[in-house]
Amino acid sequence: MQKSQKILIGAGAGVLALAVAAAVAGPIIYRDFIAPPAADAPSLSGDSSMLEPTGGPLDPAALVGEWSVADGSEAGYRVDEVLNGTDVTVTGRTSDVSGTFTVGEDGLTLEAAELTVDVASISTDSPQRDAYFRDSALRASKHPTATFTLTEPVTLDAAPEEGDVAQATATGELTIAGVTQLVTAEVQVRGSAGVDGAGAVAEIAGSIPIVFADFGVEAPSLGFVQVEPEGFVEFQLTAEQG
Repeated sequence: MQKSQKILIGAGAGVLALAVAAAVAGPIIYRDFIAPPAADAPSLSGDSSMLEPTGGPLDPAALVGEWSVADGSEAGYRVDEVLNGTDVTVTGRTSDVSGTFTVGEDGLTLEAAELTVDVASISTDSPQRDAYFRDSALRASKHPTATFTLTEPVTLDAAPEEGDVAQATATGELTIAGVTQLVTAEVQVRGSAGVDGAGAVAEIAGSIPIVFADFGVEAPSLGFVQVEPEGFVEFQLTAEQG
């Protein structure tokens, strides 16, 4: 075999090896170095005003009435993708969230809650992915919002200390892409009676496990990328009284 032929064969083998390496390592490089990390799971903030207990429980009477979702709230989804055999966690988020809460006369019972999320504004690191979820999966032009409506009251055993975290389970109807299912959300709540004349504030964080097919949403499979059939609806809210 001539030397030039050996060089060409060697070069071709090198290109093939690089192509194989790129196919294997590309998704890992994308996950670890190019794509932004997935958003943290919903949690209560580190706002110092919410972390300084007063030394006593919140006054239930001061919590009675209507509350509304305030600035700084967000909601979205978390899902795992398999990109050429590499697991990638994707989170989409939007701050376009509205809603109300009603606390009953005992000050310990959440009697009603309504949340609305503008699904068309949910975004990830990929405009192409966002376009698929908005236009094909969630059909946002026909169903522009997702909603959650509490169906069973949630009652705390006792008023928590100001700044302490209370755990609760909330059952309600979740509507996505025009389909409604009964779901359960694990929720953390922390409240503050307000400082220097400011009104009472509460933080609420939680997630709802869902199966996309239950809502008529088809998880895409494009050969090189496959979305897992389950995911989470997530929310991290600030609520203000009045």
